[in-house]
Amino acid sequence: MANTTRKTTDSKSSGEKPPEAKTAEKRDADAGQDDTGQHDSAGADKPKPGLRTVLGGAREQLAELTGMTPESVSSFERTEDGWLLEVEVLELSRVPDTMSLLASYEVQLDAQGELTGYRRLRRYERGRAEPGGH
Repeated sequence: MANTTRKTTDSKSSGEKPPEAKTAEKRDADAGQDDTGQHDSAGADKPKPGLRTVLGGAREQLAELTGMTPESVSSFERTEDGWLLEVEVLELSRVPDTMSLLASYEVQLDAQGELTGYRRLRRYERGRAEPGGH
């Protein structure tokens, strides 16, 4: 009678890492790069997140703190200390939707993308242009 036992390789016992672990390591190695792919030598302790990570994190943090829904990021800029964003937030939903109240919030983040402060700049009805076309 022939032996039909199949030999399988277990990535844990063979010492070889599974593909998803290799991908995670590559992602972690790339985390020290900014959006241009360059490494930031100043943040050796904590890598600076990329733009998409910063924007998504800012929206999540603002929603958690205010309980309101961020709709879009209308502007952003890198500052000496981190980031400065303007985020449009749905403050009050109304019917019809064109009567809903939105607000623009200035959001300050540190270099790692953690929210350090925010303030409401203006409040307006959806669909209403600001005077002067801004």
